[in-house]
Amino acid sequence: MSKELNAHMIILLATFLVGGSFIVSQKVSGIIDPISITLLRFVIASVLLAPFVLLNKSLRQKIKTTFKRAMIISFFYSLYFIGLFKSLEYTTALNTGTLYTLVPLLTAIISIFVFKQKIPPKYYLVYFLGIIGTCIVVFKGNLQMFLSLDLNKGDLLFIAAIFCMSLYAISAKYFHKKDDELVVLVFLTLTGGIIWMSIALIVFHIPLEWNKIGSSQFLSIAYLSIAATLVTSYLYQKGTIVLGPKKVMSYIYLNPATISILLFVFEFKFINIWMIIGILISSFSTFILLRSKD
Repeated sequence: MSKELNAHMIILLATFLVGGSFIVSQKVSGIIDPISITLLRFVIASVLLAPFVLLNKSLRQKIKTTFKRAMIISFFYSLYFIGLFKSLEYTTALNTGTLYTLVPLLTAIISIFVFKQKIPPKYYLVYFLGIIGTCIVVFKGNLQMFLSLDLNKGDLLFIAAIFCMSLYAISAKYFHKKDDELVVLVFLTLTGGIIWMSIALIVFHIPLEWNKIGSSQFLSIAYLSIAATLVTSYLYQKGTIVLGPKKVMSYIYLNPATISILLFVFEFKFINIWMIIGILISSFSTFILLRSKD
């Protein structure tokens, strides 16, 4: 298997793991503040990864040279989550799901300035199709719901958040060096996430309340911490180094498809014909973007 094909496979796996996190997050929603849950995810993931880094002398020596760059990467990563959760105080999940489709296009535009990459005019149409296809799924083919979309304060805040998500993907590529140890970079990115999310808790006066999480939510928290945080952080970092942020972010258009597949497999939930059409359109857009040559 070629290095590039392997990178595509691991990003596809990460996309399914993220899709699963949307489903699992519903099971722990409302128990404690989502920023506190995100901090807990970072803490658990970091603790699990710490022995592999701290008990290895050669990996420990990489911490000093990697720390500053990892803090920048984690800064944008954490800002996205903070922006997401704060925006949901003023807007709906439907609005954020719609606006999130702008991430691939926004990442491509920023890449023009950071990596001097150009976007052929025809690909703007592909990005537009990806947005349309994903919106069809988000609104379940209901045109009236789409036309009633009204941007508010929370939406503007979330637009700033998705800008940070794009910067996270770009910084993961930009700040990577050939002699970096990926496991150290991921560990320090998660550690940086702990620092930034802790600052957010203090700034917004949010209590931890981890004691409210019962045994019934343990498996959900474990999945969010290990699969959706630790594993995906590693996979996205590794994939971005090979493919670049533009192609990695284009997988976002597949999120509705992965969620729909997982809901069908594990909860036997079906989708309507319009959602299937939307999934096919967004999947086609992703395929075209992945075939593009940077």
